[in-house]
Amino acid sequence: MFRGSLGTAKGRAAAWSDSLLVDHGVFRLVWSNWAEVVPGRMYRCNHPQAWRLAAAKRRLGIRTIINLRGRRFCGSDALSREAADRLGLRHIDMAFESRGAPHRDRILRFADICQNLDEPAVMHCKSGADRAGLAAGLFLMFNGGTSQDALRQLSWRFGHWRRARTGILDAFFHRYAEQAEGRIPFLEWVSTEYDEAALKRDFVAGGLSAFMVDRVLRRE
Repeated sequence: MFRGSLGTAKGRAAAWSDSLLVDHGVFRLVWSNWAEVVPGRMYRCNHPQAWRLAAAKRRLGIRTIINLRGRRFCGSDALSREAADRLGLRHIDMAFESRGAPHRDRILRFADICQNLDEPAVMHCKSGADRAGLAAGLFLMFNGGTSQDALRQLSWRFGHWRRARTGILDAFFHRYAEQAEGRIPFLEWVSTEYDEAALKRDFVAGGLSAFMVDRVLRRE
């Protein structure tokens, strides 16, 4: 946990220590999990360092960063907020869960955000695997994509384990495909028919996969 200030050398050192060692940012020094969601409009990654944001703005014209972790008291959060401010990027907090049935109100809020977005944008969670996959899938659905398009954003390529508890995100898109795809638009289904409690009740995670993701990899 980091609650200090970046305005002093000691505070900045504490933020970096927290980011690299506690928040596992040391792995993100060499692995960004960067991918294009919609060319020229939306990208996804793990929690980015300042130099990755600067490079993204320079190469891709990124204007907005969407933080899928929500506001957190950690070094990674403090450093990326400072970088966004310095680079003139709009910073939006849009928290999602990785192991629970997606909440209706959060999906609808994200839809509103995407309707009024300064593009191009990049969205990130901690590892860029689960919440980034959900949000990328939602963005595609908001823009006329199919459930299969969305499910491709939740894959091994990004480090997503569909047999772990994070597989409830896949189950969410499968449920739309089974119940309503081709019958009513996605957001109408979310607003009027989607049952969070039923999805949570019906989903069963694999024991070994859940152990690997929760205990070994220690994902959020």
